[in-house]
Amino acid sequence: MRNRSVVAAVAVAALTAVGLAVPAPAVAAPSRADLALRWAPIHHQDVDATGSHALGGRADYITRVDFDGDFNGRNNWDRAGASGTSLAAHAYYSVAETSTHWYITYLFFHPRDWTDHPFFETEHENDGEGLMLAVERDGSEYGVLRAAVTVAHTNFYSYMPAGSSWSSGRENVDGTLNLAASPHDSFQHPVTAQQAQGHGLKAHPQYAINGDGIVYYPSTVAETPSSGNDRDVRYQLVDIFAPGGLWAQRNNPDLFAHLGTFAGDASGGCGVGTFACGVNSANAPWGWDDGDDLPGRGQIATDPAKLSAEYFTIPGGLSRAYTYNPYASEAAALNAAARTAPRVVD
Repeated sequence: MRNRSVVAAVAVAALTAVGLAVPAPAVAAPSRADLALRWAPIHHQDVDATGSHALGGRADYITRVDFDGDFNGRNNWDRAGASGTSLAAHAYYSVAETSTHWYITYLFFHPRDWTDHPFFETEHENDGEGLMLAVERDGSEYGVLRAAVTVAHTNFYSYMPAGSSWSSGRENVDGTLNLAASPHDSFQHPVTAQQAQGHGLKAHPQYAINGDGIVYYPSTVAETPSSGNDRDVRYQLVDIFAPGGLWAQRNNPDLFAHLGTFAGDASGGCGVGTFACGVNSANAPWGWDDGDDLPGRGQIATDPAKLSAEYFTIPGGLSRAYTYNPYASEAAALNAAARTAPRVVD
């Protein structure tokens, strides 16, 4: 049998000799981990060091759910302030695919949602907010970014990068999704930002650093900020579906109080000196919900094609048939449970 490279070379030469165009080689699809890393946000985190609940600013650092070495959601408030505890920077991701688009969901986790106000504001153990990016599969290696939907407490906000072919749909677009270069790779990344204390997430600069803050850059390593005012910290992505990881723990009652809602209690000082401490008050992506919008609870992650079709007008439409959706094996059960699950107010 002749070597395939030799056969290919002969074929190209023959086409060239008769003046026919040589077809471009097919672009191999990137791994899902590479795709998530390529589009992961440059993330601005505002930091507040006011009061004892701030931990000198550390309460605003992003980290792993199991930063303290266990998957117990009810000890995270306490252990975030423990001596020697690592708050190395991580974020979680999942990828769903159709023939027309990739959908990448990112979760940024904080052990505390906190406040330094004694009146009218609550705090709670654990905090999970994030975003979904819609990327069109245009034949290039990583596709083209078309839109984002971010999670700020119990509301979703939609954005598009400049030049996107998408436009407003059932929901109005809330602004432009800016892109910026990273010093750690050769790509332009979307830029997002989170508030201090409550950690609502929007496209930058709708939220922005106000004084102290951290700029996190996507990477394959996890760094810990040198202080609450560090403008170059690399964060590592963690697959939600990694063996033994976040999705594998979805029925662990120490971590989840019910479908997609992190377990959290009022121990360890949460609520002391403030209006109140909420219990079981933060969500994973399959629990995110904007109750005023049509897509159901969690569908920003579990059925992002549906959410995209509702939120945006998309020239040429999009496929709703998933070629890969890691949530799909339990999608029916998730949707049924979401209809009866308590709504979590973050």
